[in-house]
Amino acid sequence: MAPSALPQKRAFGEASSARSNIHNLPAASSDSAKKRRLDDVPPSSRFRTFKNDGKGRIPSTQPKSAFESEVLERMSQDISDLKQNNSEKDQAWERPPLPATYNPATDSLCFQSIEAEEGFLHGGQATIKLFGVTENGNSVLLHVKDFKHYLYVQAPVSFGPDDCPKYRAFLETQLAMPTPAIHSVTLTMRENMYGFQGNTQNPYIKVTVNDPKFLPRVRRLIETNKANWKGMWKSDGSIMTFDDIQYLLRFMVDCSIAGMSWVEAPAGSYQLVNDKHSNCQIEAEMSYRDLIAHKPVGEWSKMAPLRILSFDIECAGRKGIFPEPQHDSVIQIANIVTKYGEKKPFVRNVFCLDTTSPIVATQILSFDREEDMLREWRNFLEQVDPDIIIGYNIANFDFPYLLDRAKHLKVKDFDFWSRTRVRSVAKETNFSSKQMGNRDTKATNTNGRLQLDMLQLVQRDYQLRSYTLNSVCSHFLGEQKEDVHHSMITELFEGTPESRRRLALYCLKDAYLPQRLMDKLSCLENYTEMARVTGVPFNFLLARGQQVKFLSQLFRKALEQKLVIPNLRPESSEEQYEGATVIEPTRGYYDVPIATLDFASLYPSIMQAHNLCYTTLIKKRDIERWDLKKDEDYIVTPNGDMFVTTKQRKGLLAQILEELLSARKQAKRELAVEKDPFKKAVLNGRQLALKVSANSVYGLTGATNGKLPCLEIASSVTSFGRQMIERTKKEVEERYTIANGYSHDAQVIYGDTDSVMVKFGTKDLAEAMKLGQDASEYVSGKFIKPIKLEFEKVYFPYLLINKKRYAGLYWTKPEKYDKMDTKGIETVRRDNCLLVQTVIEKVLRMILIDQDVPGAQAYVKDTIADLLQNKIDMSKLVITKALTKENYDAKQAHVELAQRMKKRDAGSAPGLGDRVAYVMVKGATGSKNFERSEDPIYVLEHNVPIDTKYYLDNQLAKPLGRIFEPILGETKAKSLLHGDHTRVVSVAAPTVGGLMKFAKKTQTCMGCKKPLTGKEESQGAVCADDAPRVGELYKKTLDRVSDLEVRFGRLWTQCQRCQGSMHCEVICSSKDCPIFYMRMKAKKDLEDANKELQRFDFDAAAMW
Repeated sequence: MAPSALPQKRAFGEASSARSNIHNLPAASSDSAKKRRLDDVPPSSRFRTFKNDGKGRIPSTQPKSAFESEVLERMSQDISDLKQNNSEKDQAWERPPLPATYNPATDSLCFQSIEAEEGFLHGGQATIKLFGVTENGNSVLLHVKDFKHYLYVQAPVSFGPDDCPKYRAFLETQLAMPTPAIHSVTLTMRENMYGFQGNTQNPYIKVTVNDPKFLPRVRRLIETNKANWKGMWKSDGSIMTFDDIQYLLRFMVDCSIAGMSWVEAPAGSYQLVNDKHSNCQIEAEMSYRDLIAHKPVGEWSKMAPLRILSFDIECAGRKGIFPEPQHDSVIQIANIVTKYGEKKPFVRNVFCLDTTSPIVATQILSFDREEDMLREWRNFLEQVDPDIIIGYNIANFDFPYLLDRAKHLKVKDFDFWSRTRVRSVAKETNFSSKQMGNRDTKATNTNGRLQLDMLQLVQRDYQLRSYTLNSVCSHFLGEQKEDVHHSMITELFEGTPESRRRLALYCLKDAYLPQRLMDKLSCLENYTEMARVTGVPFNFLLARGQQVKFLSQLFRKALEQKLVIPNLRPESSEEQYEGATVIEPTRGYYDVPIATLDFASLYPSIMQAHNLCYTTLIKKRDIERWDLKKDEDYIVTPNGDMFVTTKQRKGLLAQILEELLSARKQAKRELAVEKDPFKKAVLNGRQLALKVSANSVYGLTGATNGKLPCLEIASSVTSFGRQMIERTKKEVEERYTIANGYSHDAQVIYGDTDSVMVKFGTKDLAEAMKLGQDASEYVSGKFIKPIKLEFEKVYFPYLLINKKRYAGLYWTKPEKYDKMDTKGIETVRRDNCLLVQTVIEKVLRMILIDQDVPGAQAYVKDTIADLLQNKIDMSKLVITKALTKENYDAKQAHVELAQRMKKRDAGSAPGLGDRVAYVMVKGATGSKNFERSEDPIYVLEHNVPIDTKYYLDNQLAKPLGRIFEPILGETKAKSLLHGDHTRVVSVAAPTVGGLMKFAKKTQTCMGCKKPLTGKEESQGAVCADDAPRVGELYKKTLDRVSDLEVRFGRLWTQCQRCQGSMHCEVICSSKDCPIFYMRMKAKKDLEDANKELQRFDFDAAAMW
C-alpha cells in the first residue's frame, strides 16, 4: 500500500467490553452528573472508581443489551463464579512477587528475552540490555558486559604477529581519540565468503574496539586508505573490510542468541544491580562468557506468560476539525490486558473524563481533570507493566497524540512509558522495502516493551480492499462494528453520564478488537517464530525489511565455518537479468479437469541441487589455477556462470536452506500430533517462518542495492527455472499421448514460474488426479534432487483469461471441491465499487460452480439493465478513497468532493485522514470525472441523477470483457454491453443544481400525474377527474408507507444490533458498510412517502 494511503486513526470507535476487574483505589467524593468545563476546574480533582456490589456484579442503571450479553461475555470470565475471597488475586494489576527465597548465588536466572538493545552501565561501559519475562511472570533486565565489537581486514603479505601491537599503536595515532579506542589487534586465519577460495584460509587482521561506537570510525579510516601502515596494502584506492554488522546483531550471532528465545544466567554468575536503571523486578549484570542461550526448539519453544495491553483513546475534537493535541482533550482511554496462554483478559477498564455510568463487568475510572486522568493512566501502565502494547494505528495516532497532549498540559513525567529511565518520544521515520515500498510513519520508543500496531501488520501481510478497523474486522472476524465519525464525539461527551457510557463502550471495543485480531491471525506466534528462525530481535521484523533477517542467518553460518563477509559498497546497477518463464496461455473455458503440477520450493531447491552460492562462485582464471574438470568439479549454468560442485565445496546457502527446510519438516510433524492450541499456534508459526525464510534467500541475491548482491546466483536460478518449466512441458506432452496408449494427447495450456497446468483430455476427475500424480513422479525423476514436482490440485472447470489471470474450482479430492480459486481478477480492488465485486463473484459462481454460461450472460444483461434503469441500490455504487494529504499534484475525484463539501458545511465535511465516499453523477457534456463526484447522502437527499454509463464503461466493462472473451469471443462478449437491454435508461429528477434553481415546482395528480394547476386542486392529492379514485389511491400510498416503515425498521434494527444496544439511537456513519446507505435511502424514501400521504389530508372529506 502506498504511503499516502495510510488511514488516519479515528478518534471514535465502537467498543466491546471486558470482564470485571475491580481494583480498589482511594475513594473520593460523590459524582456529579453536571458537565464540567475542562479549562476551569479546581486544583483538587477527584478520582472515582465504580466498585463491586458485593455479589460479583457492577451495578448499572442501563438495561443489559444484547451487545453486553453476547460480545461482553466473550471477554468476560464468568463473574458469578468469582468468589469474594479470591477476587483480589484474580483482579490484581501487579505482576506476581518474586519468591521469598530467591537468591542469585543459588538460583539461576532463566527468562524469555523479548527485546535486546545497546546500552551503558557503570559510567559508560558498553553493554547489551536483555529484557524478558521468567516462567513465573517476573520481569527481568539483564545487563550483559564485556562483549567487544570487531572487524576484519585481509592482512598484507608481509604482515606478521609481531606487527599487531605496532599497527594498534598506529591506529590509535590516526584516530586521535581522547581515550584508547582499540582493544586489540590480532592475526587470525579466515576465508573470504565471496567466491570460491580453493578451501584455503588466509591471514586476516582482527581489529577489536573498546566501545562499539568507535568501530565505524575505524572502518572508515581503513576503507579510505588512511590506515595503510607503511604502505603495506598495495592499493591507491579503498581497502575492503569484512563483517560489517550492527553491534547488537554481532553479539546475538556470536553468543548464539535468537530473538524471543530463552537465555539463562547460571547461579553465581550474575549479580543484582543496586542502583537500578529500570522498573523490572529483577535487574542484574553478568559477563557474556557465562550466558547460556537455549536453542528455541523442543522444551525451549515455549512462551513466557507475556502481558499484552491493547488500548484505544477517544478525543473530543472541534466541529469540522480532526482532533489536534494542542487544542482537543483526550477524554477516554480503554485498556484490555491479557496474559499469553490465557484466553480471557484479567484487566479491562476505561479511564474517563467526567462522570460515566457503569458498564457491566468493566472498571470505570472517572476524573475531573484531564491532567489527572493522563497521570493515573501512566501510573496504571507502570503498575500493570505490559510486555507488549498493541492497538490499531497506535504508532501514528494514539502514541503521538498522548505524548503531545500531555506535553501541552505540562503533565510531569507522563512520557516515562518504557522500563528504563528513558523518556518516550514519537519521531518521524521512513520505512522502505521492496515488499512494502516507501512509507512515512512515526516511531515511539518504549524500551523494554514490544509494540504491535495491528494496522501496520495487516497492511504488511494482507492485501485487502480497505484497512479501516471496521473493514478488517469484517474480513477476518466476520462481524461489523459501529463506526461513528469523530465529529460526533464532543456531542456525546458533553451530554449525560449515559452518553459518555456509550462512548466508553465504543472505546472499549476498539481496544478489544486488536486483541481479537492478533489472536485470530496468530500474529504474536508467527512473528515470534520468525524472530527465532532468523535470529533477529522481534522489533526488527516490523521496522526493517527482509535483508536483515537473511544477513543474520548468513553471519551465523559464516561464523561456524570461519568465513568472513565482505563489506560491499552498494552501487545502483543498471544491470538486469531475465526473470521466470511464463508459457503463453491457451486462453479459454475448460470444462474438463486441468491438473496443476507445482515445483516444491523451486528456487531454494535449484540453489541446493546446483550448489549455487557465494562460496562456490568461480571465475574462469581460477578453473585453470586449480585444474578443475567441467561437470565433475564445476558446472556452467544456462546463462554461462560457473559454480563448483559439492565435490569441491558444499555452498553456504545450500547448507542454510537444507537446515531451514529440514526444520520445517520437523515442525510440521510435531504440529500434526500436537493437541494444545497455543503450542499448535507456535508450531504453525514456526513452519511458516521457516518457509518464508527459505524462499527469501534467492531474493536477496538479486537485490542490486542490497548488502550482498550476486546477480550470477540470481540469474542462474531463474535460468535453471526457465529450463525446468520448458523441460516439464516437453516431458509431459511427449509421454502422455495416444501413441503411448493414453486416451488423449496431453497439452500444457499454461505455465508460470513454478507451476504448469496440464489438460490430459479426460473428463473423469479421479483419472485426471491419478495422471497428475503419475506425471509429477515421472518428471521429478528427470531432475537432480531435491528438485521435486508435486501434484496437489485439479481445476475443474477452469477459466484461463490471460497470464496471471485465471479462475477455477479447486479440487484436492474427487468427492467435493475445496473452494473457488481466482487470481488477478477484480474482486478486491478498492477503486472498484461493490457492484463490480458482486457481479464478478456471481458470474464466476454461475460459470464455474453451476456451469451455466448462458445463465451468466442473462444475469449480466439483467444487471446492466437494472443499472441503467436506476434500480441498483446506491450502496453498491459507492467508491471510497482516503484523504491522506493536504495537496495533490493532480485533481482527484475524492479530493475535489471533500473541498466542495467543506464549502457546504465545514462541520460535517471529511477531514485529513478520513475516507471519502462518493458516487459519480451526471454532469455537463465534456465535464471531467473529478467534477462529477458527489457525496452519496447529498445524492439521496436531492435526487441527483447517477451517471450509470460511467459505471458501465469504467467499472464493469473491462472485468466482464476479460471473463467472457475467452469463452464467447471478442464480438459476443462486447454484445453483453450493448443491445436491447441497454436501451431503457431512467434518470432521477434532481431537486438542486442546473436549471432547478430557476424552476417552479408543480404538484401532480397521484393518479394520472397531470399537473395540478387549479387553486383548489393544487392543495390536494388528485385532480377533479381522479377524485372518485381518491380512496383507492390513498390506500395504495398508505400501503407503500407501511412497506417503507417495515424496511426502514428492519435496517434500523440491524444497525442497533451491530452497535450493541437496542435502546440507543443509531449514529453509525461507516462509509464502508452497505447497510448504512440502505438505511439512509430507506429513511429518505419514507420521508417522501409520508409527504405524499399528507397531501390526502385536503381530500379527507371526499374519502369519507
